[in-house]
Amino acid sequence: MILFLLANFKISLSLRKMVVLTGAGMSAESGIKTFRDADGLWEGHDVMDVATVEAFERNPELVLEFYNQRRRQLLQVNPNRAHINLKTLEKYFDIHIITQNVDDLHERAGSSKIVHLHGELRKVRSTKNENYVLDWSKDLNLGDVDENGNQLRPHIVWFGEQVPEMEKAIELTKDAELLVIIGTSMQVYPAAGLVNYISKNTPIYVIDPVPPISKNYNVTFIKSKAQEGTEHLIKMLID
Repeated sequence: MILFLLANFKISLSLRKMVVLTGAGMSAESGIKTFRDADGLWEGHDVMDVATVEAFERNPELVLEFYNQRRRQLLQVNPNRAHINLKTLEKYFDIHIITQNVDDLHERAGSSKIVHLHGELRKVRSTKNENYVLDWSKDLNLGDVDENGNQLRPHIVWFGEQVPEMEKAIELTKDAELLVIIGTSMQVYPAAGLVNYISKNTPIYVIDPVPPISKNYNVTFIKSKAQEGTEHLIKMLID
């Protein structure tokens, strides 16, 4: 028994730290629509009308309904194989997920170390106290208030707002022994800047049907969508 425990202890110490950056392509195969249409609109809306503090002050009903629709859709979908595959990899790596997605599919797949850069759809917060955060799965309406009577708002990082989890994401990325990028072009800042914090010798795996051009010679491109790509990744790293 003692030898068995010692063996498991050694295995846990040897787990390499893998940081996984995920974007919209991670959840697309679950049926989650990407906000941005081909013409640059978000479900028919200009981004400045639904994803800024000014928009919420100007037309709170429109903004609340926009996110209510996103939340309703989220409740109708499930994690896909890509989410499950990342959970499977936790047996072999110390995995930290940094996601640009606002869904909770990583959580529902069982992943345990997740940083949400852009907030979470199934949470709301006070308009006056950003630390007052509640779990929320129903529609959010005008008149839904915090304990002091202040209106609640989606727990989403809107354009022009600070990204509270960015420093944590940077520190995680600095310590990464492997970096995996799934379903994101890494063109949106500040998330796109995370790759600048890894060691130059850190292996990078990019899973995307159209991988971006990179001058980093440590990059391995897996030209697939998230589900197929993560299965290929497992074969490369484990099998």
